[in-house]
Amino acid sequence: MTRSRGTVQDMASHPVAQTDVVVIGGGPVGVALAIDLTQRGIRCQLIERRTRLQPIPKGQNLTQRTMEYMALLGAEDAIRARRTIADTRVGGMMVYGRLTSGIAYDWLVRSAVSGFYHRRPERLPQPETERALRGRLTDLGTHASFGWTAEVTGVDPDGVTVVSRDAHGRIATTRARFVVACDGSGSRTRTAAGITQTRVDHDRTMALVVFRSRDLDRIVARYPQRQFFSVLHPRHDGYWQFLGRVDSEAGWFFHAPVAAHSQAELDIPQLVAEAVGEPVPLDVQHVGFWDLRFALADSYRAGRIFLAGDAAHSHPPYGGYGVNSGFEDAANLAWKLQIAITTGDESILDSYDEERRPVFASTAEDFIDSAIRSDRDFLRTFEPETPGFTAEWERRAERAATEVAAYAPHYGSSSRIVGGDGVTSAWGDHRVRARPGYRLSPWEPSAAEVLERLGGGFALLSAAPEQTGPLERAAREMGVRLTVVPLQADAVTAYQAQEILVRPDLYVAAVARNGGLTPGELAIASGREAALDRDAGEMSVPV
Repeated sequence: MTRSRGTVQDMASHPVAQTDVVVIGGGPVGVALAIDLTQRGIRCQLIERRTRLQPIPKGQNLTQRTMEYMALLGAEDAIRARRTIADTRVGGMMVYGRLTSGIAYDWLVRSAVSGFYHRRPERLPQPETERALRGRLTDLGTHASFGWTAEVTGVDPDGVTVVSRDAHGRIATTRARFVVACDGSGSRTRTAAGITQTRVDHDRTMALVVFRSRDLDRIVARYPQRQFFSVLHPRHDGYWQFLGRVDSEAGWFFHAPVAAHSQAELDIPQLVAEAVGEPVPLDVQHVGFWDLRFALADSYRAGRIFLAGDAAHSHPPYGGYGVNSGFEDAANLAWKLQIAITTGDESILDSYDEERRPVFASTAEDFIDSAIRSDRDFLRTFEPETPGFTAEWERRAERAATEVAAYAPHYGSSSRIVGGDGVTSAWGDHRVRARPGYRLSPWEPSAAEVLERLGGGFALLSAAPEQTGPLERAAREMGVRLTVVPLQADAVTAYQAQEILVRPDLYVAAVARNGGLTPGELAIASGREAALDRDAGEMSVPV
Protein backbone atom coordinates (compact mmCIF):
# COMPACT_ATOMS: atom_id res chain seq x y z
CA MET A 1 0.00 0.00 0.00
CA THR A 2 1.10 3.53 -0.80
CA ARG A 3 -0.24 6.09 1.60
CA SER A 4 0.08 9.89 1.62
CA ARG A 5 -0.27 11.70 4.95
CA GLY A 6 -2.15 8.77 6.44
CA THR A 7 -5.76 9.63 5.59
CA VAL A 8 -6.71 5.95 5.36
CA GLN A 9 -5.58 4.32 8.58
CA ASP A 10 -6.42 1.29 10.63
CA MET A 11 -9.78 1.48 12.37
CA ALA A 12 -8.15 1.15 15.76
CA SER A 13 -6.09 4.33 15.40
CA HIS A 14 -8.51 6.46 13.38
CA PRO A 15 -12.01 4.94 13.10
CA VAL A 16 -13.43 7.53 10.69
CA ALA A 17 -11.46 9.88 8.44
CA GLN A 18 -13.15 13.06 7.25
CA THR A 19 -12.70 14.58 3.80
CA ASP A 20 -14.62 16.53 1.18
CA VAL A 21 -14.41 14.15 -1.78
CA VAL A 22 -13.50 10.50 -2.09
CA VAL A 23 -12.35 9.51 -5.57
CA ILE A 24 -12.73 5.76 -6.07
CA GLY A 25 -10.40 4.61 -8.82
CA GLY A 26 -6.85 5.76 -9.46
CA GLY A 27 -6.57 5.47 -13.21
CA PRO A 28 -5.67 8.55 -15.24
CA VAL A 29 -9.09 10.21 -14.84
CA GLY A 30 -9.33 9.60 -11.11
CA VAL A 31 -5.81 10.88 -10.47
CA ALA A 32 -6.39 13.96 -12.65
CA LEU A 33 -9.57 14.75 -10.73
CA ALA A 34 -7.78 14.32 -7.39
CA ILE A 35 -5.01 16.68 -8.54
CA ASP A 36 -7.54 19.25 -9.71
CA LEU A 37 -9.46 19.15 -6.44
CA THR A 38 -6.28 19.38 -4.36
CA GLN A 39 -5.09 22.42 -6.30
CA ARG A 40 -8.45 24.03 -5.55
CA GLY A 41 -7.97 23.54 -1.82
CA ILE A 42 -10.56 20.77 -1.60
CA ARG A 43 -9.77 17.90 0.75
CA CYS A 44 -9.61 14.77 -1.36
CA GLN A 45 -9.04 11.07 -0.71
CA LEU A 46 -8.05 8.84 -3.62
CA ILE A 47 -8.55 5.08 -3.20
CA GLU A 48 -7.26 2.64 -5.81
CA ARG A 49 -7.17 -1.16 -5.64
CA ARG A 50 -4.13 -1.56 -7.94
CA THR A 51 -0.60 -1.06 -6.70
CA ARG A 52 0.98 -1.42 -10.14
CA LEU A 53 0.22 0.26 -13.44
CA GLN A 54 -1.21 -1.88 -16.21
CA PRO A 55 1.42 -2.24 -18.98
CA ILE A 56 -1.14 -2.23 -21.82
CA PRO A 57 -0.48 0.79 -24.09
CA LYS A 58 -4.04 2.07 -24.47
CA GLY A 59 -5.26 5.67 -24.47
CA GLN A 60 -2.20 6.97 -26.33
CA ASN A 61 -3.54 10.01 -28.18
CA LEU A 62 -3.81 13.07 -25.94
CA THR A 63 -5.66 15.87 -27.70
CA GLN A 64 -4.84 19.57 -27.59
CA ARG A 65 -7.71 20.06 -25.14
CA THR A 66 -6.33 17.34 -22.86
CA MET A 67 -2.89 18.92 -22.92
CA GLU A 68 -4.44 22.26 -21.95
CA TYR A 69 -5.88 20.47 -18.93
CA MET A 70 -2.54 18.82 -18.16
CA ALA A 71 -0.93 22.28 -18.20
CA LEU A 72 -3.49 23.57 -15.70
CA LEU A 73 -2.79 20.52 -13.52
CA GLY A 74 0.93 21.26 -13.57
CA ALA A 75 1.65 17.94 -15.31
CA GLU A 76 2.32 18.99 -18.90
CA ASP A 77 6.12 18.98 -18.74
CA ALA A 78 6.23 15.61 -16.98
CA ILE A 79 3.93 14.07 -19.59
CA ARG A 80 5.89 15.42 -22.55
CA ALA A 81 9.13 14.24 -20.95
CA ARG A 82 7.77 10.68 -21.00
CA ARG A 83 7.09 10.67 -24.73
CA THR A 84 8.12 7.33 -26.24
CA ILE A 85 7.87 8.36 -29.91
CA ALA A 86 10.50 10.65 -31.39
CA ASP A 87 8.16 12.28 -33.92
CA THR A 88 5.99 14.72 -32.00
CA ARG A 89 3.39 15.10 -34.76
CA VAL A 90 0.22 13.10 -34.11
CA GLY A 91 -1.58 11.59 -37.08
CA GLY A 92 -2.78 8.40 -38.70
CA MET A 93 -3.69 6.75 -41.98
CA MET A 94 -6.79 4.95 -43.25
CA VAL A 95 -5.69 2.09 -45.51
CA TYR A 96 -7.70 -0.18 -47.79
CA GLY A 97 -7.21 -3.94 -47.76
CA ARG A 98 -3.75 -4.17 -46.26
CA LEU A 99 -1.07 -1.80 -45.02
CA THR A 100 1.07 -2.31 -48.12
CA SER A 101 -1.75 -1.73 -50.64
CA GLY A 102 -0.79 1.87 -51.37
CA ILE A 103 -4.47 2.87 -51.13
CA ALA A 104 -4.51 5.25 -48.18
CA TYR A 105 -5.40 8.70 -46.93
CA ASP A 106 -4.58 10.81 -43.89
CA TRP A 107 -6.84 10.25 -40.91
CA LEU A 108 -7.19 11.98 -37.53
CA VAL A 109 -4.33 14.41 -38.08
CA ARG A 110 -5.03 16.55 -35.04
CA SER A 111 -2.47 19.19 -35.97
CA ALA A 112 -5.05 20.48 -38.44
CA VAL A 113 -6.78 22.35 -35.58
CA SER A 114 -3.78 23.21 -33.44
CA GLY A 115 -4.21 26.92 -34.09
CA PHE A 116 -7.46 26.87 -32.11
CA TYR A 117 -5.87 25.57 -28.90
CA HIS A 118 -3.41 26.81 -26.31
CA ARG A 119 -1.38 23.56 -26.42
CA ARG A 120 -0.33 21.02 -29.05
CA PRO A 121 -1.34 17.35 -28.79
CA GLU A 122 0.83 14.54 -27.45
CA ARG A 123 1.12 10.80 -27.92
CA LEU A 124 2.43 8.33 -25.36
CA PRO A 125 1.23 5.06 -23.78
CA GLN A 126 -1.33 5.44 -21.00
CA PRO A 127 0.96 3.93 -18.33
CA GLU A 128 3.41 6.79 -18.96
CA THR A 129 0.61 9.35 -18.63
CA GLU A 130 -0.40 7.71 -15.36
CA ARG A 131 3.16 7.81 -14.03
CA ALA A 132 3.39 11.51 -14.73
CA LEU A 133 0.05 12.19 -13.05
CA ARG A 134 0.89 10.05 -10.02
CA GLY A 135 4.11 12.01 -9.67
CA ARG A 136 2.16 15.25 -9.62
CA LEU A 137 -0.24 13.73 -7.07
CA THR A 138 2.70 12.92 -4.81
CA ASP A 139 4.19 16.39 -5.22
CA LEU A 140 0.92 17.95 -4.06
CA GLY A 141 0.68 15.64 -1.05
CA THR A 142 -2.78 14.48 -2.08
CA HIS A 143 -4.17 11.83 0.24
CA ALA A 144 -3.90 8.60 -1.75
CA SER A 145 -4.15 4.92 -0.85
CA PHE A 146 -3.12 2.32 -3.41
CA GLY A 147 -3.84 -1.36 -2.81
CA TRP A 148 -7.19 -0.68 -1.14
CA THR A 149 -10.64 -1.65 -2.41
CA ALA A 150 -13.39 0.88 -1.65
CA GLU A 151 -17.12 0.38 -1.20
CA VAL A 152 -19.87 2.92 -0.56
CA THR A 153 -21.76 1.67 2.49
CA GLY A 154 -24.05 4.57 3.24
CA VAL A 155 -25.45 7.78 1.78
CA ASP A 156 -27.42 10.38 3.75
CA PRO A 157 -28.30 14.07 3.30
CA ASP A 158 -24.99 15.14 4.84
CA GLY A 159 -22.54 12.85 3.10
CA VAL A 160 -21.31 9.44 2.02
CA THR A 161 -19.64 6.67 4.01
CA VAL A 162 -16.91 4.68 2.26
CA VAL A 163 -15.34 1.54 3.72
CA SER A 164 -12.06 0.36 2.24
CA ARG A 165 -10.05 -2.82 2.73
CA ASP A 166 -6.52 -3.83 1.83
CA ALA A 167 -5.00 -7.22 1.01
CA HIS A 168 -4.02 -7.73 4.66
CA GLY A 169 -7.58 -7.47 5.90
CA ARG A 170 -7.27 -4.01 7.38
CA ILE A 171 -10.40 -1.88 7.24
CA ALA A 172 -10.77 1.90 7.11
CA THR A 173 -13.80 4.18 7.05
CA THR A 174 -14.02 7.61 5.42
CA ARG A 175 -16.82 10.15 5.52
CA ALA A 176 -17.05 12.58 2.60
CA ARG A 177 -19.41 15.18 1.22
CA PHE A 178 -19.24 13.55 -2.21
CA VAL A 179 -17.91 10.44 -3.94
CA VAL A 180 -16.74 10.31 -7.56
CA ALA A 181 -16.54 6.86 -9.12
CA CYS A 182 -13.65 6.55 -11.57
CA ASP A 183 -13.42 2.78 -11.16
CA GLY A 184 -13.76 1.69 -14.77
CA SER A 185 -16.38 0.26 -17.09
CA GLY A 186 -17.28 -2.46 -14.58
CA SER A 187 -17.75 0.13 -11.83
CA ARG A 188 -19.02 -1.44 -8.62
CA THR A 189 -19.71 2.03 -7.27
CA ARG A 190 -22.05 2.75 -10.17
CA THR A 191 -23.92 -0.48 -9.50
CA ALA A 192 -24.13 0.21 -5.76
CA ALA A 193 -25.52 3.69 -6.51
CA GLY A 194 -28.30 2.12 -8.57
CA ILE A 195 -27.27 3.86 -11.79
CA THR A 196 -28.22 1.83 -14.85
CA GLN A 197 -26.53 1.77 -18.25
CA THR A 198 -27.71 1.77 -21.84
CA ARG A 199 -25.56 -0.66 -23.81
CA VAL A 200 -25.19 -1.31 -27.52
CA ASP A 201 -23.41 -4.60 -28.19
CA HIS A 202 -21.90 -5.21 -31.62
CA ASP A 203 -21.47 -8.92 -30.84
CA ARG A 204 -17.87 -8.73 -31.97
CA THR A 205 -14.80 -10.14 -30.23
CA MET A 206 -11.60 -8.15 -30.71
CA ALA A 207 -8.03 -9.22 -30.07
CA LEU A 208 -5.40 -6.90 -28.63
CA VAL A 209 -1.79 -7.85 -29.35
CA VAL A 210 1.27 -5.93 -28.15
CA PHE A 211 4.49 -6.82 -29.93
CA ARG A 212 7.83 -5.61 -31.26
CA SER A 213 8.81 -5.75 -34.92
CA ARG A 214 11.68 -3.97 -36.67
CA ASP A 215 10.33 -5.25 -39.98
CA LEU A 216 7.05 -3.42 -39.43
CA ASP A 217 9.02 -0.23 -38.71
CA ARG A 218 10.66 -0.68 -42.10
CA ILE A 219 7.34 -1.24 -43.88
CA VAL A 220 5.62 1.86 -42.49
CA ALA A 221 8.61 4.08 -43.29
CA ARG A 222 6.68 4.90 -46.47
CA TYR A 223 4.25 6.83 -44.24
CA PRO A 224 6.44 9.30 -42.33
CA GLN A 225 4.90 11.27 -39.45
CA ARG A 226 2.10 8.72 -39.04
CA GLN A 227 1.84 6.68 -35.86
CA PHE A 228 -1.36 4.65 -36.29
CA PHE A 229 -3.06 2.87 -39.16
CA SER A 230 -6.65 1.65 -39.62
CA VAL A 231 -6.93 -1.14 -42.17
CA LEU A 232 -10.31 -1.63 -43.89
CA HIS A 233 -10.70 -5.16 -45.20
CA PRO A 234 -13.97 -6.38 -46.78
CA ARG A 235 -13.79 -9.60 -44.78
CA HIS A 236 -14.28 -7.69 -41.51
CA ASP A 237 -17.44 -5.83 -42.59
CA GLY A 238 -16.47 -2.37 -41.37
CA TYR A 239 -14.58 -3.32 -38.20
CA TRP A 240 -11.00 -2.14 -38.25
CA GLN A 241 -7.70 -3.88 -38.02
CA PHE A 242 -5.83 -1.21 -36.14
CA LEU A 243 -2.04 -0.86 -35.80
CA GLY A 244 -0.35 1.78 -33.68
CA ARG A 245 3.13 2.66 -32.52
CA VAL A 246 3.89 2.29 -28.82
CA ASP A 247 7.41 3.73 -29.04
CA SER A 248 10.24 4.47 -31.46
CA GLU A 249 11.93 1.17 -30.60
CA ALA A 250 9.76 -1.11 -32.76
CA GLY A 251 6.93 -1.31 -30.22
CA TRP A 252 3.41 -1.80 -31.64
CA PHE A 253 -0.13 -2.63 -30.59
CA PHE A 254 -2.72 -4.29 -32.82
CA HIS A 255 -6.51 -4.60 -32.55
CA ALA A 256 -8.43 -6.93 -34.88
CA PRO A 257 -11.81 -8.70 -35.02
CA VAL A 258 -11.55 -12.45 -34.42
CA ALA A 259 -13.94 -15.38 -34.21
CA ALA A 260 -15.00 -15.89 -30.61
CA HIS A 261 -14.29 -19.62 -30.72
CA SER A 262 -10.73 -19.12 -31.99
CA GLN A 263 -9.22 -17.33 -29.00
CA ALA A 264 -7.29 -20.32 -27.68
CA GLU A 265 -5.76 -21.23 -31.04
CA LEU A 266 -5.43 -17.74 -32.51
CA ASP A 267 -2.64 -17.53 -35.12
CA ILE A 268 -1.26 -14.11 -34.23
CA PRO A 269 1.47 -13.94 -36.90
CA GLN A 270 -1.09 -14.76 -39.57
CA LEU A 271 -3.54 -12.18 -38.19
CA VAL A 272 -0.91 -9.43 -38.30
CA ALA A 273 0.34 -10.56 -41.72
CA GLU A 274 -3.20 -10.24 -43.11
CA ALA A 275 -3.38 -6.60 -41.98
CA VAL A 276 0.14 -5.74 -43.12
CA GLY A 277 0.06 -7.59 -46.44
CA GLU A 278 3.14 -9.71 -45.84
CA PRO A 279 4.60 -11.82 -43.02
CA VAL A 280 6.54 -9.90 -40.40
CA PRO A 281 8.61 -11.40 -37.55
CA LEU A 282 7.00 -10.60 -34.20
CA ASP A 283 8.12 -10.60 -30.60
CA VAL A 284 4.68 -10.93 -28.93
CA GLN A 285 4.51 -9.41 -25.45
CA HIS A 286 0.79 -9.43 -24.66
CA VAL A 287 -2.44 -10.95 -26.01
CA GLY A 288 -5.88 -10.02 -24.73
CA PHE A 289 -9.49 -9.91 -25.88
CA TRP A 290 -12.36 -7.46 -25.52
CA ASP A 291 -15.97 -7.21 -26.66
CA LEU A 292 -16.90 -4.36 -28.98
CA ARG A 293 -19.73 -2.46 -27.32
CA PHE A 294 -20.87 0.98 -26.25
CA ALA A 295 -22.11 1.73 -22.73
CA LEU A 296 -23.50 5.00 -21.37
CA ALA A 297 -24.72 5.53 -17.81
CA ASP A 298 -28.33 6.68 -17.75
CA SER A 299 -27.25 9.36 -15.30
CA TYR A 300 -23.85 10.67 -14.25
CA ARG A 301 -25.14 11.43 -10.78
CA ALA A 302 -27.07 9.71 -8.00
CA GLY A 303 -27.35 12.25 -5.19
CA ARG A 304 -23.88 12.63 -3.71
CA ILE A 305 -22.28 10.05 -6.00
CA PHE A 306 -20.90 11.04 -9.42
CA LEU A 307 -19.46 9.01 -12.28
CA ALA A 308 -16.50 9.99 -14.46
CA GLY A 309 -14.41 8.33 -17.13
CA ASP A 310 -15.12 4.72 -18.05
CA ALA A 311 -17.47 4.34 -15.09
CA ALA A 312 -19.77 6.80 -16.89
CA HIS A 313 -19.13 5.80 -20.49
CA SER A 314 -17.16 3.32 -22.55
CA HIS A 315 -16.72 2.62 -26.23
CA PRO A 316 -14.32 0.86 -28.61
CA PRO A 317 -10.84 2.43 -28.78
CA TYR A 318 -11.57 4.04 -32.13
CA GLY A 319 -10.21 7.55 -32.64
CA GLY A 320 -8.68 8.08 -29.20
CA TYR A 321 -11.81 9.61 -27.68
CA GLY A 322 -11.97 7.53 -24.48
CA VAL A 323 -9.33 8.85 -22.10
CA ASN A 324 -9.73 12.37 -23.49
CA SER A 325 -13.47 12.27 -22.72
CA GLY A 326 -12.64 11.13 -19.21
CA PHE A 327 -10.25 14.01 -18.64
CA GLU A 328 -12.96 16.38 -19.87
CA ASP A 329 -15.31 14.87 -17.26
CA ALA A 330 -12.77 15.69 -14.55
CA ALA A 331 -12.23 19.22 -15.85
CA ASN A 332 -15.99 19.82 -15.89
CA LEU A 333 -16.70 18.39 -12.44
CA ALA A 334 -13.80 19.62 -10.29
CA TRP A 335 -14.64 23.34 -10.28
CA LYS A 336 -18.32 22.62 -9.73
CA LEU A 337 -17.51 20.52 -6.68
CA GLN A 338 -15.33 23.36 -5.42
CA ILE A 339 -18.19 25.85 -5.64
CA ALA A 340 -20.60 23.42 -3.96
CA ILE A 341 -18.20 22.66 -1.11
CA THR A 342 -16.88 26.17 -0.45
CA THR A 343 -20.25 27.96 -0.68
CA GLY A 344 -22.65 25.23 0.47
CA ASP A 345 -24.75 25.89 -2.64
CA GLU A 346 -25.00 22.67 -4.66
CA SER A 347 -27.11 24.07 -7.51
CA ILE A 348 -24.24 23.95 -9.99
CA LEU A 349 -23.80 20.17 -9.67
CA ASP A 350 -26.81 19.19 -11.78
CA SER A 351 -25.11 20.72 -14.81
CA TYR A 352 -22.40 18.03 -14.79
CA ASP A 353 -24.75 15.37 -16.14
CA GLU A 354 -26.57 17.96 -18.22
CA GLU A 355 -23.38 18.88 -20.06
CA ARG A 356 -21.19 15.81 -20.18
CA ARG A 357 -23.63 12.96 -20.90
CA PRO A 358 -25.00 14.35 -24.19
CA VAL A 359 -21.46 15.04 -25.38
CA PHE A 360 -20.45 11.43 -24.94
CA ALA A 361 -23.67 10.19 -26.53
CA SER A 362 -22.81 12.34 -29.54
CA THR A 363 -19.20 11.12 -29.55
CA ALA A 364 -20.32 7.50 -29.65
CA GLU A 365 -23.01 8.04 -32.30
CA ASP A 366 -21.53 10.75 -34.53
CA PHE A 367 -17.85 9.82 -34.51
CA ILE A 368 -17.53 6.09 -33.77
CA ASP A 369 -20.68 4.11 -34.49
CA SER A 370 -21.40 6.15 -37.61
CA ALA A 371 -17.87 5.45 -38.84
CA ILE A 372 -18.41 1.70 -38.45
CA ARG A 373 -21.66 1.92 -40.42
CA SER A 374 -20.10 4.12 -43.10
CA ASP A 375 -17.12 1.79 -43.49
CA ARG A 376 -19.44 -1.23 -43.71
CA ASP A 377 -21.54 0.39 -46.43
CA PHE A 378 -18.43 1.36 -48.37
CA LEU A 379 -16.88 -2.10 -48.21
CA ARG A 380 -20.12 -3.79 -49.25
CA THR A 381 -20.51 -1.45 -52.24
CA PHE A 382 -17.03 -0.80 -53.63
CA GLU A 383 -13.94 -2.76 -54.58
CA PRO A 384 -10.80 -1.37 -56.24
CA GLU A 385 -11.75 -3.05 -59.52
CA THR A 386 -15.30 -1.66 -59.63
CA PRO A 387 -16.30 1.66 -61.21
CA GLY A 388 -16.58 4.49 -58.74
CA PHE A 389 -14.13 3.11 -56.15
CA THR A 390 -11.49 5.80 -56.71
CA ALA A 391 -13.99 8.65 -56.66
CA GLU A 392 -15.62 7.36 -53.47
CA TRP A 393 -12.23 6.80 -51.80
CA GLU A 394 -11.32 10.40 -52.59
CA ARG A 395 -14.63 11.62 -51.14
CA ARG A 396 -13.90 9.65 -47.97
CA ALA A 397 -10.48 11.29 -47.77
CA GLU A 398 -12.09 14.73 -48.02
CA ARG A 399 -14.56 13.88 -45.27
CA ALA A 400 -11.76 12.55 -43.07
CA ALA A 401 -9.94 15.87 -43.42
CA THR A 402 -12.95 17.61 -41.83
CA GLU A 403 -13.60 15.10 -39.02
CA VAL A 404 -10.96 16.51 -36.68
CA ALA A 405 -12.37 20.01 -37.19
CA ALA A 406 -15.90 18.75 -36.54
CA TYR A 407 -15.01 17.28 -33.14
CA ALA A 408 -15.68 20.32 -30.96
CA PRO A 409 -17.70 19.42 -27.83
CA HIS A 410 -19.93 22.27 -26.69
CA TYR A 411 -22.64 22.90 -24.10
CA GLY A 412 -25.03 25.18 -25.96
CA SER A 413 -28.16 23.88 -24.22
CA SER A 414 -26.72 23.97 -20.69
CA SER A 415 -28.63 25.90 -18.05
CA ARG A 416 -25.24 27.31 -16.98
CA ILE A 417 -24.49 28.86 -20.37
CA VAL A 418 -25.97 32.28 -21.14
CA GLY A 419 -26.99 32.74 -24.77
CA GLY A 420 -26.01 29.29 -26.04
CA ASP A 421 -27.20 27.88 -29.36
CA GLY A 422 -29.48 25.32 -27.70
CA VAL A 423 -27.35 22.32 -28.69
CA THR A 424 -25.05 20.21 -26.51
CA SER A 425 -23.02 17.84 -28.66
CA ALA A 426 -19.57 16.63 -29.63
CA TRP A 427 -20.25 17.68 -33.21
CA GLY A 428 -19.41 21.32 -33.88
CA ASP A 429 -16.73 23.41 -35.49
CA HIS A 430 -13.67 25.45 -34.65
CA ARG A 431 -13.72 29.25 -34.73
CA VAL A 432 -11.81 31.98 -32.95
CA ARG A 433 -15.03 33.97 -32.49
CA ALA A 434 -16.10 33.63 -28.86
CA ARG A 435 -19.32 31.60 -28.60
CA PRO A 436 -21.25 30.69 -25.43
CA GLY A 437 -20.89 26.99 -24.71
CA TYR A 438 -17.71 26.49 -26.75
CA ARG A 439 -14.21 26.51 -25.35
CA LEU A 440 -12.18 29.65 -25.80
CA SER A 441 -9.51 29.56 -28.49
CA PRO A 442 -6.41 31.76 -28.37
CA TRP A 443 -7.14 34.86 -30.44
CA GLU A 444 -3.85 34.27 -32.23
CA PRO A 445 -1.31 31.43 -31.96
CA SER A 446 1.12 33.59 -29.99
CA ALA A 447 -1.56 34.20 -27.35
CA ALA A 448 -1.28 30.63 -26.02
CA GLU A 449 0.79 31.81 -23.05
CA VAL A 450 -2.33 33.30 -21.41
CA LEU A 451 -3.67 29.82 -20.60
CA GLU A 452 -2.60 29.89 -16.96
CA ARG A 453 -4.35 33.25 -16.44
CA LEU A 454 -7.63 31.74 -17.61
CA GLY A 455 -7.65 28.49 -15.63
CA GLY A 456 -8.56 27.83 -12.02
CA GLY A 457 -11.42 30.24 -11.49
CA PHE A 458 -13.70 32.28 -13.70
CA ALA A 459 -11.98 34.77 -15.98
CA LEU A 460 -13.48 37.97 -17.33
CA LEU A 461 -11.84 39.06 -20.57
CA SER A 462 -12.71 42.72 -20.94
CA ALA A 463 -11.95 45.50 -23.40
CA ALA A 464 -12.64 47.96 -20.56
CA PRO A 465 -11.13 46.36 -17.42
CA GLU A 466 -11.37 49.68 -15.54
CA GLN A 467 -15.17 49.35 -15.65
CA THR A 468 -15.49 45.81 -14.25
CA GLY A 469 -15.68 46.82 -10.57
CA PRO A 470 -19.39 46.00 -10.09
CA LEU A 471 -18.95 42.50 -11.49
CA GLU A 472 -15.84 41.90 -9.38
CA ARG A 473 -17.71 42.99 -6.23
CA ALA A 474 -20.62 40.71 -7.09
CA ALA A 475 -18.21 37.81 -7.57
CA ARG A 476 -16.77 38.38 -4.09
CA GLU A 477 -20.25 38.49 -2.59
CA MET A 478 -21.17 35.25 -4.32
CA GLY A 479 -17.93 33.55 -3.27
CA VAL A 480 -16.82 33.11 -6.90
CA ARG A 481 -13.17 33.55 -7.83
CA LEU A 482 -12.94 35.97 -10.77
CA THR A 483 -9.82 37.18 -12.57
CA VAL A 484 -10.01 40.13 -14.96
CA VAL A 485 -7.86 39.84 -18.09
CA PRO A 486 -7.60 42.91 -20.37
CA LEU A 487 -8.57 42.42 -24.01
CA GLN A 488 -6.46 44.26 -26.54
CA ALA A 489 -8.05 45.77 -29.64
CA ASP A 490 -6.97 43.01 -32.01
CA ALA A 491 -8.30 40.37 -29.60
CA VAL A 492 -11.64 42.20 -29.46
CA THR A 493 -11.74 42.05 -33.25
CA ALA A 494 -10.84 38.35 -33.37
CA TYR A 495 -13.31 37.35 -30.63
CA GLN A 496 -15.99 39.78 -31.87
CA ALA A 497 -16.76 40.62 -28.27
CA GLN A 498 -16.23 43.38 -25.73
CA GLU A 499 -16.41 41.03 -22.74
CA ILE A 500 -16.17 37.25 -22.39
CA LEU A 501 -16.87 35.24 -19.25
CA VAL A 502 -14.72 32.10 -19.29
CA ARG A 503 -15.36 29.20 -16.93
CA PRO A 504 -12.58 27.38 -15.04
CA ASP A 505 -12.71 24.59 -17.66
CA LEU A 506 -12.01 27.19 -20.40
CA TYR A 507 -15.53 27.09 -21.85
CA VAL A 508 -17.23 30.39 -22.63
CA ALA A 509 -20.15 31.01 -20.24
CA ALA A 510 -21.37 34.36 -21.62
CA VAL A 511 -20.41 36.95 -24.23
CA ALA A 512 -21.13 40.66 -24.48
CA ARG A 513 -20.78 41.84 -28.07
CA ASN A 514 -21.42 45.43 -26.98
CA GLY A 515 -21.04 46.80 -23.44
CA GLY A 516 -20.37 44.58 -20.45
CA LEU A 517 -21.65 41.46 -18.72
CA THR A 518 -23.88 41.58 -15.63
CA PRO A 519 -23.63 40.03 -12.17
CA GLY A 520 -26.73 38.03 -13.08
CA GLU A 521 -24.92 36.34 -15.93
CA LEU A 522 -22.05 35.44 -13.61
CA ALA A 523 -24.57 34.07 -11.10
CA ILE A 524 -26.13 31.80 -13.72
CA ALA A 525 -22.76 30.53 -14.93
CA SER A 526 -21.58 29.75 -11.39
CA GLY A 527 -24.87 28.47 -9.97
CA ARG A 528 -25.02 31.28 -7.43
CA GLU A 529 -28.36 32.90 -8.23
CA ALA A 530 -29.51 32.43 -4.64
CA ALA A 531 -26.52 34.34 -3.26
CA LEU A 532 -27.04 37.14 -5.74
CA ASP A 533 -30.69 37.46 -4.76
CA ARG A 534 -29.78 37.51 -1.07
CA ASP A 535 -26.69 39.74 -1.07
CA ALA A 536 -27.28 41.97 -4.06
CA GLY A 537 -31.00 41.92 -4.57
CA GLU A 538 -31.01 45.09 -6.59
CA MET A 539 -29.16 43.26 -9.39
CA SER A 540 -31.54 41.33 -11.63
CA VAL A 541 -30.77 37.87 -12.93
CA PRO A 542 -31.63 37.62 -16.64
CA VAL A 543 -34.10 34.93 -17.61
